[in-house]
Amino acid sequence: MNLPWHLYCMAAIYFIAGFNHFRNPRLYLKIIPPYFSNPKLLNGIAGVAEIVLGILLCVPQTTSYAAWGIIALLVAVFPANFYMYQNKKAALGLPKWVRLIRLPLQLVLIYWAFLYTKY
Repeated sequence: MNLPWHLYCMAAIYFIAGFNHFRNPRLYLKIIPPYFSNPKLLNGIAGVAEIVLGILLCVPQTTSYAAWGIIALLVAVFPANFYMYQNKKAALGLPKWVRLIRLPLQLVLIYWAFLYTKY
């Protein structure tokens, strides 16, 4: 089965983002809400998950499972995006309107991943 080119785009985005968790961990550690314990571990888990899911998207036998994994990951990281919206110290210098747009963007990303759950 040939996978569509846009699936590879999605895979590349998650693969690169996953590596960025290790290349620039401070960026992600700032947006993890303080009520979560061990932010370094959470950052590492999220990075590994993004890398692995990005790879698995490209394997026809695991595309559907990877898409469901990405949906779960996007739901799991939503508190960090909400914390980033609420907390100016976690804003990474982004204006509030940009941080607000990031919240419904999660739904768009979830829908995008859902499109590949049938593969």
